[in-house]
Amino acid sequence: MALDIRPHGRVGAEILGADLARLSDADLAQIRAAFADHGVVFFRDQAIDETAHIAFAQAIGPININRFFAAHPRYPEIALVLKEPGQRDNIGGGWHTDHSYDAEPALGSVLVARELPPEGGATAFASMYAAHDALPDRLRARIDGAYAVHSARHVFGSRSTAYEATRDTRRDGRIGNAATADVLEDVKHPVVITHPLSGKRALYVNPGFTIAIAGLEPEESRDLLDEIYAHAIDPRFQETFHWQPGSVALWDNRATWHYAHNDYHGHRREMHRITIAGEALH
Repeated sequence: MALDIRPHGRVGAEILGADLARLSDADLAQIRAAFADHGVVFFRDQAIDETAHIAFAQAIGPININRFFAAHPRYPEIALVLKEPGQRDNIGGGWHTDHSYDAEPALGSVLVARELPPEGGATAFASMYAAHDALPDRLRARIDGAYAVHSARHVFGSRSTAYEATRDTRRDGRIGNAATADVLEDVKHPVVITHPLSGKRALYVNPGFTIAIAGLEPEESRDLLDEIYAHAIDPRFQETFHWQPGSVALWDNRATWHYAHNDYHGHRREMHRITIAGEALH
């Protein structure tokens, strides 16, 4: 029986009728196709434990163990995306896409809701397919053939200049391992990629990890990135996902940005994330 796949507003699709702990080959094929087409897919009312979470991620691709997030105490494949009631800052509270600082950026991420606040804590997604397709001609011409520089040191290193350096996520150990970030070389990826699964064109820069347009002077680079970002966060390309107990999201890091809202102060939110390895982008 075919799964029920419904568009989720402007970005993504919600998949009904799937049991992620017991997927048939046909179910998995439909999920893969929807994932490639929509960039992010959502599931509701799932009852999966950590073992099933890992198995589902492995069915999509090899797991890339995150080097900077605190890990689950029993399952190192799972990164903890956690905020306690007394903590001020959340993880992921700015537009970004995971692991763009890797030479072979992550294919995707599987995020499972484990404990939610009574309200708030939604995640916004932005489609880089839609952002690319709506580029003004002048901006499209400026970035044609361009490459951008992506950095882990910029965010996770001991001399970080990004927002994470001043947040309590680092001081309380939710994010760490700065020494590893310090020795990672910055990488270059095309500003516009051809998506490996869908064949669609997508913007591939993000405010979290992109630090420059290769070959431009710093001021010109910053101005061009700011123009791209201002275009990419247009509300036409965005949709918000409101988590519920049992919710799971599988997003494509090559086709979307995401932003975790930090609007639940005084409450606990625990999410479990697995990152799936990708490939070089062209």
